[in-house]
Amino acid sequence: MELSPRSSQAAPAALFAWGANSYGQLGLGHKEDVLLPQRLSDFCEPGCVRRITGGGGHSAVVTDGGGLLVCGLNKEGQLGLGHTDDVLYFTPCTSLLGCPVQQVACGWDFTIILTESGQVLSCGSNLFGQLGVPHGPQRCVVPQAIELLRETVVSVAAGLRHALAATASGIVFQWGTGLASSGRRLCPGQTLPLFLTAKEPSQVTGLENSKVRCVLAGSCHSASLTDAGELYVWGSNKHGQLATQDAFLPVPRKIEGRCFQNEKVTAVWSGWTHLAAQTETGKVLTWGRADYGQLGRRVAAPEDWRGEPRDPLPPHSRPWNSVPSSLHGLLGATEISCGSEHNLAVIGGVCYSWGWNEHGMCGDGMEANVWAPMPVQALRSSKGLHVGCGAGHSLALCQLPAPPAPGQSPKDMDTFPDATEDVDSRGTMDKLGNGETRGREHQKPHPNATLTGPEVGDL
Repeated sequence: MELSPRSSQAAPAALFAWGANSYGQLGLGHKEDVLLPQRLSDFCEPGCVRRITGGGGHSAVVTDGGGLLVCGLNKEGQLGLGHTDDVLYFTPCTSLLGCPVQQVACGWDFTIILTESGQVLSCGSNLFGQLGVPHGPQRCVVPQAIELLRETVVSVAAGLRHALAATASGIVFQWGTGLASSGRRLCPGQTLPLFLTAKEPSQVTGLENSKVRCVLAGSCHSASLTDAGELYVWGSNKHGQLATQDAFLPVPRKIEGRCFQNEKVTAVWSGWTHLAAQTETGKVLTWGRADYGQLGRRVAAPEDWRGEPRDPLPPHSRPWNSVPSSLHGLLGATEISCGSEHNLAVIGGVCYSWGWNEHGMCGDGMEANVWAPMPVQALRSSKGLHVGCGAGHSLALCQLPAPPAPGQSPKDMDTFPDATEDVDSRGTMDKLGNGETRGREHQKPHPNATLTGPEVGDL
């Protein structure tokens, strides 16, 4: 749910927000869902945003100067503002003044903060040890340093109930018990490694011969990208997100290079149960859970298989979603961000979206799932610079068009590159998206959540 930093861009620029907004996570001053991108007035000075990200119901923006602005759900103190009231506008986290922020990772109800000096702080719920402070309180409303991380950190990640950090020396640490229950259930008789059960940073074993430069977290899985362009994954594989047939990987396993057409992986993003990777030639591949359109491509459905009805293939062995496959329309994307089950991308300055859309997070004015990357039409006249997703909401920093000179007609911005060359997306969206929305009406939502997408037990 987080983007890579880019260089500052020319003025003028503005932040747009849309999607689920039950806790004010869009920063618009209210708690109503928004189906089309809305501009945040007077949010920031031109070009000052470095990173955008979000969690279960909160959002965070890092400025070029290292400032941190937050809004949204704050029941567990995940905004780090010293209280537990929801916040409807982006508000500076003043407790970090004088401590410039480099990166923020938002979990379901907690936040991990990486400073420019390489120190890691955390705030929010600590019920599962996700704050990395084993003997601390069950929640923390002000960011506190994770003292047991004594090395300089260069990358952090936050999942549903666990977190990770990669150090400058390439070592990975993990904490929080979010992966432990599925590990015990799917690996009976095995002793799980300490890093899956620890409530304090514990070194991830199995990566000793690799230098990791980036870590990622899904709802119940983890991933790391090495400086050699190799991707390692571990945790739950319920939806094929680990590109293997094993139900659970207790230790990291490298995804074979042939899965990425023998190219080095240069960037990776993770949703709750799906992943996207970009290779050295700019190709983008997706794999994992596919039933909300989050892979951006049509995949074979279970009923397409000729297996015996009484002996269906278990989810972790179904091949239609566990093999990384290219999305040709995303070739050369300069930004990608994954929410829980939806995605945003920037291609040639155009913002695209696809996936779960029940709360309008795809920004097309509708609530049917989007089954292939489609341009966000409401942003057609603005150049996309940065995108960021929360679980069910979307944010984009866009460079606004310059006003036309006197006597000059505005350029026609209604024509977009086609990202759907291999997908019959709109027809599929209309046919399947409405069915998905109807099917979710009977699902029980996550405790304390207004989002009505996949519940935790289904991840």
